[in-house]
Amino acid sequence: MTEQIENRKSQITGSLDFELLEILVCPLTRSPLRQEGGELVGEVGGLRYPIREGIPILLIEEAALPDGVESLDAFKQRYADKIPQ
Repeated sequence: MTEQIENRKSQITGSLDFELLEILVCPLTRSPLRQEGGELVGEVGGLRYPIREGIPILLIEEAALPDGVESLDAFKQRYADKIPQ
């Protein structure tokens, strides 16, 4: 019962299981992600992916851009050497 309660709390707060977080990567840069509140943040470039009801939304179109980057094209240009082909 306690495990079910913890799982439900995790879903509500957007917290992810550590083992899941270890295998997730940014779909654009392929860099590891770290959790900051209700978002996953790419180590390279800082794209921010939302977590909704405990589910990480790893769609590039859904990512919030880091400060100082006005568009996804500008992000891709700035980090071109970090984006795998």
